[in-house]
Amino acid sequence: MGFDYYSSEFWMWAVFFTVVPVLLILDLCVFNRKDHVIGLDESLKLSGFYIAIGLLFGFFVLFMKGSDHALDYFTAYVIEKSLSLDNLFVISVIFGSCAIPKEYQHRVLTWGIIGVIVLRGIMIGGGTALVHHYHWVLYIFAGILVITGIKMLMMKEHDEDIDFEKKITTVVLKKYFRFTSKLHGHNFFVRQPSKDGKKMLLFATPLFLALVIVELTDVMFAFDSIPAVLAITTEPYVVYTSNIFAILGLRALFFAVESLINRFILMKYALSIVLIFIGGKVFYSELVDPINPAISLAITLFVLLGGMVFSVLITSEPSKPKNGGIKMEVDQEDN
Repeated sequence: MGFDYYSSEFWMWAVFFTVVPVLLILDLCVFNRKDHVIGLDESLKLSGFYIAIGLLFGFFVLFMKGSDHALDYFTAYVIEKSLSLDNLFVISVIFGSCAIPKEYQHRVLTWGIIGVIVLRGIMIGGGTALVHHYHWVLYIFAGILVITGIKMLMMKEHDEDIDFEKKITTVVLKKYFRFTSKLHGHNFFVRQPSKDGKKMLLFATPLFLALVIVELTDVMFAFDSIPAVLAITTEPYVVYTSNIFAILGLRALFFAVESLINRFILMKYALSIVLIFIGGKVFYSELVDPINPAISLAITLFVLLGGMVFSVLITSEPSKPKNGGIKMEVDQEDN
């Protein structure tokens, strides 16, 4: 049976794979044609633009696939964006460890999304194929979510002194690639003379090292986020598009939330509750009665927004920080 080029499914994928490259071209060649430090206002505007595109795409899913799939898309979009908050923290540490200046960080994140599109596509394709052929795998994914949620409740705070120079990824990369000792503008690769000066060799720069580590970090986080989305829906189009649009918008928001990420001290608890709920929903829906997608979306939004609001309220108090909380500047003397 040949592929039907007149089917709605074909055009839905065609629209997606047209919109995303256009967004990336606009980002690299228009919005950020010149290397510069992205400030708070620019970051919020760029993020707002991506969020608007992501939400509009949800209405496109509504028009093409119906309300249930659209609600699943929005639920998956919100969960993926929320789960990636931890990813932002690690990315910030990676940039600090690799000494990447702020004016080049957006270039790393934007090129990184190309790798994400490919790697997430492979992982999501494999995950959905497993679930469709072996339905019981869905219970394994659900169990992973419940266990992950419980582990997050007991997880210690992030270690800000992670040294990526000593990580096995860095060691392996430096074993098989020639790296320069310093950055060369926004270039990932440069040509430099060999030690004997007889020929020009291709060297990778620390910017490329940061890009690879960011990509591998995203893969590790995908082992949590993809089962979470597959527990909501196994429709490949909904799973993939919600993942990519959430990541596109979140990476634009990185520069706005980088300095505020530690204020969301309750978000890991909210996320753990959501993961436990999504995992438990699979067992309940399969064994008892399916839960309406609108209810899933409402509960997810309520818990995550609650965690965000209470985090902001708690950290805005000029009181002594508790263990694991944000350090407030309270040592200034009044005039």
